[in-house]
Amino acid sequence: MPVAVMAESAGGFRRLLQQCETQELEAPGGIATPLVYGQLLALYLLHNDMNNARYLWKRIPPAIKSANAELGAVWSVGQRIWQRDFPGIYTTISAHQWSETIQPIMEALRDATRKRAFGLVSQAYTSIVADDFAAFVGLPVEEAVKGVLEASFNRFTPSSETAPVPPIPNEQQLARLTDYVAFLEN
Repeated sequence: MPVAVMAESAGGFRRLLQQCETQELEAPGGIATPLVYGQLLALYLLHNDMNNARYLWKRIPPAIKSANAELGAVWSVGQRIWQRDFPGIYTTISAHQWSETIQPIMEALRDATRKRAFGLVSQAYTSIVADDFAAFVGLPVEEAVKGVLEASFNRFTPSSETAPVPPIPNEQQLARLTDYVAFLEN
């Protein structure tokens, strides 16, 4: 009996994940339906559980993989996540017409990936070209910059300019710094 319950909250997705795992374990002959495999794989990706996603992909029978194109599409999203190809994640998610049982999970995955990308950029950059940032979060440049301005966590340079490079210290500056450090150590 496949899981047709749709979960809109994180707690609902956790319950759905547990239900899918239970159905896989209790499946006759140890082989679940493609619907269960598809939801389970998408849920593992949503929760960023790449190890379980990879092992699930390996244990899905090849006949089910080849007969279900949507299952392969979910796995291709997983491959982009594994490669940390953020623009590829968004492209792969939007390129496929998902079934009504997988669609909410993939939308939540896209939103969670975008949120994770915003967090990574906010921690790693003080300045970034707007075009690069937009590709990283999977939004048009205007929407990406608008989202940053609303969050106000970074300073961005316009897309036509490159970020300024800090000057590299010359030998005289390095010698002076070395004298200071030597003085402080003695």
